[in-house]
Amino acid sequence: MAVELIATGRAVPSRRVSNEDIAKTVDTSDEWIRSHTGIESRYIADDDAAVSDLAVEAARNALKMAVDRAEVGEKSPEELAETLDLIVLGTTTQDYYGCPATSCLVQNRLGAKKAAAMDVTVACSSFIYGLETAAALLSSDRRRRRALVIGAETLSRITDWTDRESCILFGDGAGAVLLEKREGAPAKRGISKDRGLVRTVLGADGSGWENLIIRRGGSRNPWKTGETVAINPHVEMNGRAVYNFAVRVITETIAALMEEESLTIQDIARIIPHQANARIVQAAGKRLGIPEEKFFLNIGKYANTSSASIPIALDELNRSEQLRRGDLVITVGFGAGLTYGGNLIVW
Repeated sequence: MAVELIATGRAVPSRRVSNEDIAKTVDTSDEWIRSHTGIESRYIADDDAAVSDLAVEAARNALKMAVDRAEVGEKSPEELAETLDLIVLGTTTQDYYGCPATSCLVQNRLGAKKAAAMDVTVACSSFIYGLETAAALLSSDRRRRRALVIGAETLSRITDWTDRESCILFGDGAGAVLLEKREGAPAKRGISKDRGLVRTVLGADGSGWENLIIRRGGSRNPWKTGETVAINPHVEMNGRAVYNFAVRVITETIAALMEEESLTIQDIARIIPHQANARIVQAAGKRLGIPEEKFFLNIGKYANTSSASIPIALDELNRSEQLRRGDLVITVGFGAGLTYGGNLIVW
């Protein structure tokens, strides 16, 4: 059996915030942000929007694609949602602290009444972990057939907008992928002739836990009764340590995925990295001797959307028909924890 990616969707808020807009509030400039990160703009959710709103929109767009392209037999996205067996949502910015799982809110609004639902919270690696989790759960039970994997974030809620080093980096958005278990015949190197997830590399280095962190609000450092809060809980980052970790694990993960399937870079159609910083991707590509054009980067438009960045990129490539059936695609990313991983996919 092959677990295939049969449709994609994405959603971003309507409000676009440019580098020039950021420069009006902190000491930075468009030129500095572009040269150091590759970011030109980002999308920021309205104050009354939650991460589940973006997740639902992206999910509906994926379901609609599956129906419109006749990938499924159902006649409407609503009918298709009723057939889902599983929803896996990757996010760091849940609607509610601790519970309920935001995936349950998404399940309810989609009308996916028979779907199990779970959140995956490993920051920017969440979609990669979520894709492997969903594929494994589909494969482990013959009764399960379809899963929706979503990455969604409202990072603007956990950004310190007075910090010139970090506030330039983040944006809001969501991406979704519909998975379906289908018959697939093994080919050379164990790669399915049909579309599907072939192999995943997952890893973590907990010794770097403090390099990317939200310090306040958890059981280790809770808010105290009556405490005056000057700023909401926000991301803090050791930029140099995260950069070094990211370049290393992206390099190692891409190499491992190709080596385990006896592939060369010529076999790979596209590498879709987590969109954190263009310089990280460029450095990793240089170490591996991979041409820059193999990597798909849209960080200039969306900035770092954490767990949403890879599925947003997949949908952008898919809808623009830059991926063809049978293309080999690598996704690769890293996140807080510190965590990392990558997927090898036959499109």
